[in-house]
Amino acid sequence: MASTSQPSQQKVQQLIQLLNTGQLSAAEQMAKQMLKQNTSIFILHHVLALALDGQGKFDESVLSYQAAIKLQPNTPDLYYNLGSAYSNINQLTEAADAFKHAIQLNPSFFEAHGNLGTIYQRLGLLDEAIASYQAGLTVNPQDARGHFNLGTALRDKGNLPAAIESYKQAIALFPNYTDAYNNLGETLRDYGDMDAAVKNYQEALSRNPDHPNANYNMGEFLYLAKKYDEAAKHFDLSKLEDWEARSMVCLYKAKRFEDFKARLDQHSKNSKHNSPLIATLATHYAVNQNEPCAYNFCKSGIDFVYQNSIKELAPGSPLLTALLDDIQHADIAERVQGMLHYGKQSAGNLFKRPENSFRSLATLIMREFSNYRARFADTDCELIQSFPDEYAFTSSWYVKMEKGGHLSPHIHEIGWISGAVYLAMPTAHGNEGAFEYGTHGDNYPITEGKSADDFPVAHTMPKVGDIVLFPSSLFHRTIPFNADEQRICIAFDLKPSTQ
Repeated sequence: MASTSQPSQQKVQQLIQLLNTGQLSAAEQMAKQMLKQNTSIFILHHVLALALDGQGKFDESVLSYQAAIKLQPNTPDLYYNLGSAYSNINQLTEAADAFKHAIQLNPSFFEAHGNLGTIYQRLGLLDEAIASYQAGLTVNPQDARGHFNLGTALRDKGNLPAAIESYKQAIALFPNYTDAYNNLGETLRDYGDMDAAVKNYQEALSRNPDHPNANYNMGEFLYLAKKYDEAAKHFDLSKLEDWEARSMVCLYKAKRFEDFKARLDQHSKNSKHNSPLIATLATHYAVNQNEPCAYNFCKSGIDFVYQNSIKELAPGSPLLTALLDDIQHADIAERVQGMLHYGKQSAGNLFKRPENSFRSLATLIMREFSNYRARFADTDCELIQSFPDEYAFTSSWYVKMEKGGHLSPHIHEIGWISGAVYLAMPTAHGNEGAFEYGTHGDNYPITEGKSADDFPVAHTMPKVGDIVLFPSSLFHRTIPFNADEQRICIAFDLKPSTQ
């Protein structure tokens, strides 16, 4: 049985001093030693929880916060810290409950409202996240971070005008808010105002020249402006996500083939062959140079196209009807898409929206994704061999096309497997409206003596209810159609959640 001797005030002050001066390991050890003498002293559990938390020992800190709460159950800050610790170990439901308890004890705890909103957003509950952020801002309308977080949820939901206003409000309250400038730029880009987007990227970079996202976004803009050398410099500065692949695209587009090949060889030697975008480049380069492709993401992407019929989306099915109705009537903003002709594309991430139809479809797609992996399980390439067990949607959107509609050849740079589910298809005349895929597009340079016909290409004609999955390294397009009916699909990118 533990002793109940009380520690001296001097010892308690020494413990607090260790915590306040950042000597967290020493504070942890001292608190644990003192708790052996008396387990009923609140300050010891509290200091231990904070020391563990500060060292990233979140599992242990949860236990210490819980012990402190048993001794002082009406302390909002304890529940707030407990919620943060739960969040750090991805126990999101428990985190939400802790933040709710903090708010119940102190309805004016605007930080708890904000953190609860973040948890809801991570759970994909966008309406609840928006409501929580707004509740926090009602308490403290001067909270720049709250306006920023609200902007992120509104953008995920596809409400771009409201997201733009939230980011602007965050900047008005905190003029040096570089993340807000960057996110405002991204949202304005999605809204079709590229000039304003670039100005905001530049505002972010003027305050922090090394800002990863702003450099990456400037690289994307300069790439689209065909200023490839400048774009490559920004991608190299960003060191963000697929920055090396993006820089290599710039070298390739600038026809700096020797520099490109040197980067490709270096990357191939030192890294796993798990970049779909580098696979696109390596395959194209191999055809251009009459060389075998040495990058083993999937050397023949055309052989990895999967098509299947989803029975739950049969014509007239309840889910198909609900999806078409939600696409028609839900309040979803549109995104300007330069490669899309005679059509509309939704903004935001469709599968993060609250409508049951989209969430049901996401579940069905995950099932097909597992079937895809199983079909090619014995293939010796990184596309299959590097698959972990957890996947994530990096993006999802609908595309509605009218007569004459088509998409130019492109790839999805942020995917691993890309795909589409077809909800409405026009009457077919030959290959009109078909899905075409291949190894050339996006104005990739073709060397002398070569032509576009040297690059493999194939196509398929989807039916209503079909899903098509393919490596994100493949170029693809929609062949124009002249029928009067609409062509409606929901497209998406899936990637391993650990990538």
